Amino acid sequence: MYVPRHFAGSDPDRMRQLVRAHPLGVLVTLTPDGLDANHIPFLLHDDPAPHGELHGHIARANPLWRDHYGDLQALVIFRGPEHYVSPSWYASKKESAKVVPTWNYAVVHAHGRLRIVEDPVWIRAHLEEMTGRQEAKRRDPWALTDAPADYIEKMMSAIVGLEIRLTHLVGKFKLSQNRTDRDRDGVVDGLLQEGTESAKEMARLVREAGKLPPT
Repeated sequence: MYVPRHFAGSDPDRMRQLVRAHPLGVLVTLTPDGLDANHIPFLLHDDPAPHGELHGHIARANPLWRDHYGDLQALVIFRGPEHYVSPSWYASKKESAKVVPTWNYAVVHAHGRLRIVEDPVWIRAHLEEMTGRQEAKRRDPWALTDAPADYIEKMMSAIVGLEIRLTHLVGKFKLSQNRTDRDRDGVVDGLLQEGTESAKEMARLVREAGKLPPT
């Protein structure tokens, strides 16, 4: 991924935060037939250091696990907030017509070694953890034990686990850092006026990236 210096995400904690906040990743692998991409929710574990591991699962019907039954290279792309930026928001537009639209976004590319896991103990622990994290804030959280044991066993037999030991993370946070303070102010105002949740989230990120005071 091309990452200009002013958009580089060098803070490991910030990149991990994005992965945990947006856990649906795109797993990219190379098969005998070419590149393959699968959309998979992942759990990020801090161990082993320094980069940790990603844990996920796929259906046994997915040929991915047969194509990659070994220690193979993989890339997982996590996409965070993103939003269109109108040139009409820039303060500099009033001084010059030399402005164009762009798109702001935050992404993390997680590189690592993929291993297929068929151990039922590992798979159950993974499902319990994933379910627990997603259900934690619900009024009546669902747990694996809520379903009949034989049904859960049957469902578990239809999936395989994925374990990706991470070798490095690459982050790109394109948040108008290349614009002047006045232009960034305009971007924040324009996003807030749009009023959608995605626009407000992007406004927060642009403000933080430019160290702008809250509005």
